[in-house]
Amino acid sequence: MAKYLLLKHYRGAPDPVNCVPMAEWTPEEISAHMRFMHDFADRLEKTGEFVDAQALAPEGTFVRYDGEGRPPVTDGPFAETKELIAGWMVIDVDSYERAVELAGELSAAPGAGGKPIHEWVELRPFLAAPPTVTE
Repeated sequence: MAKYLLLKHYRGAPDPVNCVPMAEWTPEEISAHMRFMHDFADRLEKTGEFVDAQALAPEGTFVRYDGEGRPPVTDGPFAETKELIAGWMVIDVDSYERAVELAGELSAAPGAGGKPIHEWVELRPFLAAPPTVTE
């Protein structure tokens, strides 16, 4: 089994086919989208492929160490994940092909008008343990 991160973006990826911002969806469209996400996670939990999923609030702050005795630096000049990352799901699957298949299914979550969003889902494998070096 290999773990993969399915990363959902607010922006930064190519525009999805159904590119209506969630802020413009009706309450029913939001409910349908959330139901799809929960049903998808429940199905993967039953197959043993689900690890975790979280939606992220839009608030957030970058923090960086700035030296001994100095206060941390916040919100530097970088792309801010609070504006980019909407949430994630971690899966544990038998193959890369299965991870791609599930990412494709997740991309079909309904959006405005109840139509699939066709959003781009970033698929990233977790790093495996490095090989042991012996002399």
